[in-house]
Amino acid sequence: MKNFFKYFFWTVVIGFIYYAGSRYELQLLNEAQMNYNFWPQVIFAALFPILIGILLRLPKLIKEIQEEKAWSVNWMKLLAVGLSTLYVSLVPVLSLTGLFRYMPFAMDIIHLDLATLAGVVFGYVLLDSLKED
Repeated sequence: MKNFFKYFFWTVVIGFIYYAGSRYELQLLNEAQMNYNFWPQVIFAALFPILIGILLRLPKLIKEIQEEKAWSVNWMKLLAVGLSTLYVSLVPVLSLTGLFRYMPFAMDIIHLDLATLAGVVFGYVLLDSLKED
């Protein structure tokens, strides 16, 4: 029963953070539409899913840290999965720069709206690539 309340509490915390972040993103979008400065909204929309992914993996990482073992980084996972999902999650930010037209598959990625999912996956993989020796 103790684990149930721990999982339930963490779900409520993540839900509250997601709700507050969504409201804040909507506020940033309204401000962007009034002053034509979309940078804050786009940057927040790219970084917020990464935070959610980190929060999803954080309880297990805390549990692993409490075991007090040596740590290393799984570079293969971080480079293979992390780098590609980071690229996909940052495409909307880079679309506001002149680099957008030189980026491979950028138009396909922006039209499929994969940035949010990729951000969550990147945040999770970022913490998951830390491993015990």
